[in-house]
Amino acid sequence: MILKCENVSLSYDGKTVAENINFEIARGDYLCILGENGSGKTTLINALLGLKKPTGGKITYGEGVKAENIGYLPQKQSASVDFPACVREIVRTGFLGKRGFRPYYSKAERDRAEELIVKLGASEFAGKQLSELSGGQQKRALLVRALCATQDLLILDEPTAALDPIVTEELYEMTKKLNAEEGISVIMVSHDVSAATKFANRILHIKHEQLFFGNTEDYLKTELAKAYLGGHGIGH
Repeated sequence: MILKCENVSLSYDGKTVAENINFEIARGDYLCILGENGSGKTTLINALLGLKKPTGGKITYGEGVKAENIGYLPQKQSASVDFPACVREIVRTGFLGKRGFRPYYSKAERDRAEELIVKLGASEFAGKQLSELSGGQQKRALLVRALCATQDLLILDEPTAALDPIVTEELYEMTKKLNAEEGISVIMVSHDVSAATKFANRILHIKHEQLFFGNTEDYLKTELAKAYLGGHGIGH
């Protein structure tokens, strides 16, 4: 078990935005969280990251998993594109949560950063600043940084927003490759229902409360899925 939610309720500005959330993911799972805008998805992600406390229920992490060591790729850019550091230096900041009071990165951390830079095809721009990169390259760089933070769980909140279709497909393929080859569990919030049902093995659908949690194949058989997929212009 990597993470488990039991009867979790969440509020925002004093108003309950999600309740009765129950799900568990195992190592190697790829979970996609679906739901309309304002359904509580981002609030749930903040709770999983330890940035927000549930108003009810509890969130449990598996052995060795800590909220501060979860890799996170937000929807909006979290690093200034004008930050005076190259991609390689920005990528290494993913280790800050593990470094404690050490004023330097260990050789193992530097080696791991280089390994991930190569694995995700970021070598060609590793020496450049974010401001010199395309939107897709920036996302790739920040994905590498997120991976430096974790060996267990990667959370992505609408990672393909504002990306063109080709770059979007590349990002999904990279994420699935990391999930399959490195055994990193993935939680992705997405409006891209086609990609969600193509890459994820588990689906959590919420609309202020949990409407479905289970395997993707079972989800696709539900009336909920048919209505939601139909509303997004996708047929299965």
